Amino acid sequence: MKVNLRILGMLVAPLPIFALAVPAANATVTPAANGRVVLADAAAADIAGTHATRTGAVASNEKIGLEVSLNLRNKSQLDAFVRSVSDAKSAQYKHYLTVRQFVAEYAPTQAQIDQVTSYLKSEGLSVGALTGNHLTVAVAGTAAQVEKAFNVSISTYKTATQTFHANSAAPSLPAGIAAVVGNVSGMNTEALHVSLAHKAAAGSNAVTAHAGTTLTPTTAREAYNLSTDISTDSYNGSGKTIALAEFSAYTASDVAKYNSNYSLGVTAASVVKVDGGTTDTSGEDEDELDIEVDYALAPKATIKVYEAPNSDAGEVALYSALASADTTAVSSSWGEPEAQENNLSSDDADFEEMAAQGQSMFAASGDSGADDNGSSLSVDYPASDTYVSGVGGTTVTVSSGAWSSETAWSGSGGGISVEFKTPSYQTAVNSGAYRDVPDVAAAGSDSSPWHVYVEGGWYSVWGTSAAAPNWAAFIADYDTAATDLGGAKFGYVNSFLYPIGEGSLYSTVMHDVTSGSNGGYSAGTGYDKVTGWGSYNGGKFIADKL
Repeated sequence: MKVNLRILGMLVAPLPIFALAVPAANATVTPAANGRVVLADAAAADIAGTHATRTGAVASNEKIGLEVSLNLRNKSQLDAFVRSVSDAKSAQYKHYLTVRQFVAEYAPTQAQIDQVTSYLKSEGLSVGALTGNHLTVAVAGTAAQVEKAFNVSISTYKTATQTFHANSAAPSLPAGIAAVVGNVSGMNTEALHVSLAHKAAAGSNAVTAHAGTTLTPTTAREAYNLSTDISTDSYNGSGKTIALAEFSAYTASDVAKYNSNYSLGVTAASVVKVDGGTTDTSGEDEDELDIEVDYALAPKATIKVYEAPNSDAGEVALYSALASADTTAVSSSWGEPEAQENNLSSDDADFEEMAAQGQSMFAASGDSGADDNGSSLSVDYPASDTYVSGVGGTTVTVSSGAWSSETAWSGSGGGISVEFKTPSYQTAVNSGAYRDVPDVAAAGSDSSPWHVYVEGGWYSVWGTSAAAPNWAAFIADYDTAATDLGGAKFGYVNSFLYPIGEGSLYSTVMHDVTSGSNGGYSAGTGYDKVTGWGSYNGGKFIADKL
């Protein structure tokens, strides 16, 4: 299957640039010959005859790196815990787990891990690090060893832009091992990122006017009712950590330029390399946008940039690393059409762990409106996952130093998932069988872009790429206030937010976006499939919910 992982944002300098940037606890298994079980969730690549040409068999001695995802233990109990910790009437409400507690209760046992690693070693594969949440194991070996261990054939392919290798059938394992393993990724090395960037020459630092409000640190904080005096405002992310999920490297001097230009006084973001990190800088504008949005809205927060290779294996390693980390909020501005995702089960396990640990996970909902796949009604992933908060895009207008109006952006991704059933938190607004997306929204249109310094110049940048880190920054601000005031952190966003949307405080703490369309759905009063519940009113939210 060809997977298009896109950077969900656009840039102009000063004229338009565009950059695009039903899982179960256990893998679905199918009996195979010789007592083996096919891992149906580790789907084979649908490549030959579609968009790539097979060029031959992979060299038997070629080195291949894999990520082996292990199944959750006590999945039904974990589901019950997440429901309980999300229920305001429960004694466990917002009493979230630590990573260590999660491992003790819901990760595979050491005996199960040893069973899997012993098998892999017996097949000649080298076993690397186990992630902190004990759900992912790094494995490496030659192509011949991988083919034998997983009963697959791996071929080489080419497209107009790249060469890669991929398996032609789903892998299988001995039944006892398959009972513990949920997914194997890394046999398919096709680069997932498709860049559709169109960039003019870099402009000056003069802010370019747009139909809405161009966002700088000051206008963005005015738009979302966060104090513009960051030197005395205690709600600035102090003591909290925002993790950014990235599939590209970036240039530190660019974000340093933004920081110094606006005298933000931030501590420089740090890089966490996952699965070896990446030297690819084709998406550096995305990294830099994400960092600078968080610099602007949560200038005292710690920003950690998790960089992974742009591949199936890189994605699995990335989300497992993020779930293993002690972070306040996580933001991903990279996505792909939901139906093209290969790692639904393994990712969902990591996202459910984040919910159980009270990590606020956001993902851009896509920049293609209601037709995320380009041809029919569809939604973007990972924004569609049950435990992720999908963030749509809007046009925001600031007047006299305060939010004035907000309308839906036509590119805001939204609609109905085909993979994730309607979650309990959404039943009051969704009578269908499958989850609606997005959950919330923030500025993301070309009419209210961010004015940022990326790739060596000042640009106007827009897309739901900008909306996801915006919400992550607000969570850091909120949690700083919670610490100062002795309140509970925001935690698992959707379980906290939907009751607010259905309650009496909704119009006070949120901006309901009631006009605009994404081509398939229209914004309206309350929840809608273009902007979710809308954007946040930061000061009111903090004052009324803490």
